[in-house]
Formats: sequence, structure tokens, C-alpha cells
Amino acid sequence: MNINLADIRQEYSKSGLRESDLPDDPLLLFDNWLQTAIDGDVNEPTAVLVGTVSPEGTPSTRTVLLKGLHDGRFIFFSNYESRKGKHLAANPHISLSFVWHELERQVHVEGIATKVPAEESDEYFGKRPYKSRIGARISPQSRPIRSRMQLIRAFVKEAARWIGRDVERPQHWGGYAVTPSRIEFWQGRPNRLHDRFLYTLQPDGKWGIVRLAP
Repeated sequence: MNINLADIRQEYSKSGLRESDLPDDPLLLFDNWLQTAIDGDVNEPTAVLVGTVSPEGTPSTRTVLLKGLHDGRFIFFSNYESRKGKHLAANPHISLSFVWHELERQVHVEGIATKVPAEESDEYFGKRPYKSRIGARISPQSRPIRSRMQLIRAFVKEAARWIGRDVERPQHWGGYAVTPSRIEFWQGRPNRLHDRFLYTLQPDGKWGIVRLAP
């Protein structure tokens, strides 16, 4: 590598975050930040890094898209038989990380993931593009395949089965709802003196707030 990574620097100065501006409910602040990311033409504003833990205790991360924020829970959809699905079946603890570089902001969430009711998965699946629904039915997500041609042939064959009919959601595909217990908001600041505020859910159901050192 000819690039000196140690010399790459980025000074953060776009905004700040004051404790006096924080709402009691972190979901209100998250909703505001997400809307700002969407309105600000951030690339993939709903992209979220999902962290899970295997039965052996090893961590794993991947990126999905947030598809809802309902009743204080973060919603995304996936293949239940994928690597993440198997991890969550054995250990429902999960982390979510939103990174909006253009805004110099990050949000890190920790909580418990549970499957959403089947009717909610059906409703969302029915709104997906036709080709995405076919893809969800034929992809053995996270498992080895021989070639891309294997996927294409399976896609064409499955698409032919549903001509003129509504594509049904496969039982191995559906939604997860993440109930948070810890949410951290990170705002980049000059001289690496970033603003970091941590919300933690208290036994009485309220959220405690502390400032963290950068």
C-alpha cells in the first residue's frame, strides 16, 4: 500500500449537540436526525450496520435498511435462515449503528430483537417491488452457491410460477423489531472533542442521559 493512512485527517465542524437541546425520549431525537439525513440527501440514509453474536460468542456485522420506527422499536426485514437470523434465534441481543458521514453524525443502538407478527411481514412484503419479492423467495441467504447463474436460473423459474398471481411471502423471510435499551448520539466536533450523549433505559421506563468523553 502506497497510501499513508496515518496522514488521512478530517476535521469535524458542521454542528454541535448541547445537553439542553436533548429531549427526554431519544426516539424523538433519532427521528429528527433521520429526517435531517433524508432531507439532506445523505447517501442511503436508512442504511444501518447490524451487529449480532454467534452461539460461539463471535461478533458479526452487516448492513441492512431500516424500514420502520414504530412504538419505540426499530424495524428491519431479512431472511430468518440467514447468518444473522440464526444468530438472533440463539441470542436476541443486537446492535444497530447509523453512520451519516455527510452530517458528521452517528447513532449507536443496543437492544433486543424479536420477530414482528406475520401479518406485519406480509403487509411489508406485499409493498416490495415484484422482482425483490421473487429474489427473497429463491435466495438461500448467507449459504454457499455454485455461481451467479444458479441464482439467475432459480429467479427465472420462480418468476414463471407467479405470473398473474400475487407473490406470497416465504415463511423464512420477515421482520425484526429491535427494542432499545441503550442509544448513543455522536456529533463530530473540532479537535476531536466530539459531543457524545448516552441514553440508557431505567427500571421505571424513563431514559437516563449522560455525556460521554469523546
